[in-house]
Amino acid sequence: MALRIEDYALIGDTETAALVGRDGSVDWLCWPRFDSGACFAALLGSPDHGRWRIGPAAREPQVRRAYRDGTIILETCFETPEGAVMLVDWMPVRNGAPHLVRQVIGQRGRVPMRMELTLRFDYGRDVPWVTQLPDGDEGICAIAGPDMAVLRSPVPLRGEDMRTVAEFEVAEGQSLTFTLAYGPSHLPVPPPLDAEAAAAETEAAWRDWAGKVEEAGPWTEAVRRSAVTLKALTYRPTGGIVAAPTTSLPEWPGNERNWDYRYCWLRDATFTLLALLRTGHVEDARAWRDWLLRTTMGSPSQVQIMYGIAGERRLSEWQVDWLPGFEGSKPVRVGNNAHRQLQLDIYGELMDALHQAHRRGLAITPAAWDLQRSLMDHLEKVWEEPDEGLWEPRDRRRCFTHSKVMAWAALDRAVRGIEAFGLEGPLDRWRALRKTIHAEICDKGYDADRGSFVRSYGSREVDASLLLLPTIGFLPPEDPRIRGTIAAVEQDLLTDGLVRRYRTEHVSDGLSGREGAFLACSFWLVDAYALTGRRAEAVALYERLLALRNDVGLLSEEYDPRGGAMLGNFPQAFSHVALVNAGYTLADTGPEARQLRTGTPAGPDPEAGRAHA
Repeated sequence: MALRIEDYALIGDTETAALVGRDGSVDWLCWPRFDSGACFAALLGSPDHGRWRIGPAAREPQVRRAYRDGTIILETCFETPEGAVMLVDWMPVRNGAPHLVRQVIGQRGRVPMRMELTLRFDYGRDVPWVTQLPDGDEGICAIAGPDMAVLRSPVPLRGEDMRTVAEFEVAEGQSLTFTLAYGPSHLPVPPPLDAEAAAAETEAAWRDWAGKVEEAGPWTEAVRRSAVTLKALTYRPTGGIVAAPTTSLPEWPGNERNWDYRYCWLRDATFTLLALLRTGHVEDARAWRDWLLRTTMGSPSQVQIMYGIAGERRLSEWQVDWLPGFEGSKPVRVGNNAHRQLQLDIYGELMDALHQAHRRGLAITPAAWDLQRSLMDHLEKVWEEPDEGLWEPRDRRRCFTHSKVMAWAALDRAVRGIEAFGLEGPLDRWRALRKTIHAEICDKGYDADRGSFVRSYGSREVDASLLLLPTIGFLPPEDPRIRGTIAAVEQDLLTDGLVRRYRTEHVSDGLSGREGAFLACSFWLVDAYALTGRRAEAVALYERLLALRNDVGLLSEEYDPRGGAMLGNFPQAFSHVALVNAGYTLADTGPEARQLRTGTPAGPDPEAGRAHA
């Protein structure tokens, strides 16, 4: 039976990640980085495109699984008529060659097992040349072009139909450890791993990190699990955080809304920074802030909406035509041409993120403020232009209301930086432009007949990004225009209680097909409810969203509430960031619950309030 998206769990080493199915099959792994070619690509094709399965020989065993507390070490328990066995999957803290470790532990009886390794480098295309390891070392070395993988096994192996297989039994109390290592093919075979020592080091590191996550009231465990997931999506060498470790999981089965998310989006900047700071992980927040600064340095006119995990700017998109896609959803894409788009909201996101960092104690250097000033100089020239907006349609540019609001937010944070921290800049000019942008949005982005802000100038449609207006501080939550906008989103975009980004049937975005409810947007509605005094509804929706997580606490990008299935790339950082922030918003009974990103207890400060008039 084909696995669903929610049937997978994540393991990783903060440089790459793998997806492990409930059947014990590793169906997705890119080595050595998140954005490298996959050596296991069965997720987007068939077992012949690469996987590593270890499980009982018996069909359809009973399965239960969980992470070890505070870690992403996965324990999968299989119950069969012959007994019970546990499969422990993890990737050690990288110290040399990257490894994937799979430990089989007998718990009851004597269970027949089967291991099947199908290595296919370059997204399932390249069949490697396989040789036995020398000197009596039980295992194989597989090489194709620049890539090498080495399997060390405690049981005899044999070749079968271009795969490496083994059949063995595990008795109660017995433990067998398989290790798979990766390395460049021109280097020596990676040495054996001391799995016991590596396991202790890895578990201690994860638990130490998770143990420092700040309490979030009754939602602490959910927030902590999402925080650990975000840590697993961090590329440790640079501090970048990928949107997801996968590509081309469909927003609706069988359609073309399939994107590569193994990159870092500037639009996520403030949400991610706030989530890290709220969890108490200042060093991780600093690493993310530093990634933002390094990556965006250069000409302000060349700032992109997204970058590679080390700051790469060229993310050319191509299609993997030999992969049929998840549930036949083609095309399978590598790279993302959206990096070429103009999205004016990124200036607001970047300025907001750096302002939040400064406000919460992360020092902004003179060089960083110089960069921010140059970004503002450029924004002053381009803010009136139409753009593609944060949802990245591929047909034409529009004057999206959210984009204009974020241009306002960029000016607002620049003004606040000067006022609060004594930074140098053209204060009067920026105040005046902030007021001008605000007035235009209230004139052209607001539909008085509907009593709501709208998706773009001249439109009567809404989209979920409008839920962010009170969070950003554009207007106070009690403003009737904010309440009217929330009501319009509820009327137009709620599907079985969850929020869609926009109504695809009413929007020409150059793409075909449906999509599910967008989970981050549903968490934004939680925030909007909380900010406008609708706490009971906020708590109920938050609890509903938590119930959508899979059995190990993971969320995808979207969800089909009627079919009860996850959709889109998985696990999705944006969903987990929104979960963390909404959890802290609900748990906080003090001023922070109202200030969020604005920095003021009850909405905009007095000067900004005059700008709103």
